[in-house]
Amino acid sequence: MVCSLDFSLPRDLFFILLLQVSIWGSDSFLVIGPSEPIVAMLGADTVLPCRVSPAVSVENMEIRWFHSQFSDAVYVYQNGMEQAGEQLVDFKGRAELVKDYITEGRVAVRIHSLRVSDNGMYKCIFKKGSDFEEALLELKVISLGSGPHIFMVGPEDEGIRLKCTGKGWFPQPEIQWEDAKGEKIPSLSEDETQDNDGLFQIEASLLVRDSSKTEVSCSMKNPFFGQEQVETIFIPEPFFPRTPPWKVAFVVTLVILGVFVGAVVYLARKERQKKKKLSEVKKEKEKESKAKETFEKELARRKKLYQQDWRKAELYADWRKEQFKAVGFTLDPATAHPNLILSESGKHIYSKKSVSQNGEAPAHQEQGESEAIFSVLGKIFLTVERQYWEVEVNIGTEVGSRTRWALGVCSDTAEREGWFVECPEKNFWVVVYKAGEFIFPTSQRKSLSLRQHSCRIGVFLDWDAGNVSFYNMIDGSHIYSFTGITFCGTLRPYFSLQGAGASLTICAASDHTENCPDSSPKTSLTHLSCCDTSIPQETNSLLPP
Repeated sequence: MVCSLDFSLPRDLFFILLLQVSIWGSDSFLVIGPSEPIVAMLGADTVLPCRVSPAVSVENMEIRWFHSQFSDAVYVYQNGMEQAGEQLVDFKGRAELVKDYITEGRVAVRIHSLRVSDNGMYKCIFKKGSDFEEALLELKVISLGSGPHIFMVGPEDEGIRLKCTGKGWFPQPEIQWEDAKGEKIPSLSEDETQDNDGLFQIEASLLVRDSSKTEVSCSMKNPFFGQEQVETIFIPEPFFPRTPPWKVAFVVTLVILGVFVGAVVYLARKERQKKKKLSEVKKEKEKESKAKETFEKELARRKKLYQQDWRKAELYADWRKEQFKAVGFTLDPATAHPNLILSESGKHIYSKKSVSQNGEAPAHQEQGESEAIFSVLGKIFLTVERQYWEVEVNIGTEVGSRTRWALGVCSDTAEREGWFVECPEKNFWVVVYKAGEFIFPTSQRKSLSLRQHSCRIGVFLDWDAGNVSFYNMIDGSHIYSFTGITFCGTLRPYFSLQGAGASLTICAASDHTENCPDSSPKTSLTHLSCCDTSIPQETNSLLPP
């Protein structure tokens, strides 16, 4: 306890240790990227590092790097491998994962042969279960182009015009003229353009009127890297023109005219840039519209193919719902175990805090289980129609080895008193969650560890096809299917729950008519015959092992 600590330690050290212990005891984590921009040369390779704090292994996490926008995936690491299908075309073959220290929580993406388009902001996202954290990092791609090169254009009235050029720079370099004494001389004009690769071409001009400035230098400097390139030109004094006095008025007039022409050129160039920008925006909108239209057509095509033979496609839960009737129902208090709490609305099931179990498990109890099952049935008789419903699962904050729940369907005549087993041989077709695993109680009793615990489960009953399927309604993925079933008698929704803080909630259906619980069950004579519960039902799962 805190009161038993030796307070001879400095108080600040004590609170630091206490904060560190609280961090170690938490499952939360932070994602940390470089605090300074990463500077790399055009055409070279670079790495974009990220790490988690506290340092833990991230081998089983989902890790993504994005560039500029959330949809631009540079690299995706999931299920212990690269997911190339989600990667941008520009980065295919150029991005790889550096995972030498992945067990220490440090990973990086190496990008080969850097391009100008790689410049900008990046985001790395680490996802563990339903929790995720992110960090921003900036990559500055630079190119030290050729130049500067100085040319003497020719003598003009009272001066010599010089031109300084350079190309292949990124980002746009800073240009500066200086004389032999190091005094800065402002450029007469500067013009820059970008080629198809995004590299800048620069042209600056200077008019030297002072005949004493026979040595002039032009420098170009990368604003981020700081490296500077300089070239110097020597102007012989006889090259300077000697202007007669009568030309002063002409020069003044020429200057005024030059200012006017410069203003006209500036305004014209500004207007041209504005039109160019508007044209680019229009083209971008047309491109986005075309991409959206293509996506919608492809989605419609896939949906049409799915609807042609939807029973064979164990994906797309939202599309599957269109083939089933959504049913709404409440829980039947008459079938509820005393250790379950039902809400007044009949839509929620809660488990009592503590339940003591006495007695021994029967000799036929499978897999060494020795715990009672607390169950309840839905207040509805399922018909021969294709029907589905959704259940919200909350396993609470006090999750432990005793937390257990199951949901699915069972025969109305299935034995639920005392000790019993939820399996197809006993007319139970359910998915069971226990100790962090989904357990499918078939004759072989398979169990699968899922990458992410679903909090919303869809149950799909296809009576005629003899199929009970379970879906993760959060991402639409398929969990498990019981197939080839011959149903006997009537079926009812089935739920069981144990564990402090856990609960199950029947979600509201958007397109159903509430079934009357007291109505006679509708069954098909075809399904009431030839029922042999000793024959194991066929099962099918698309989940990866």
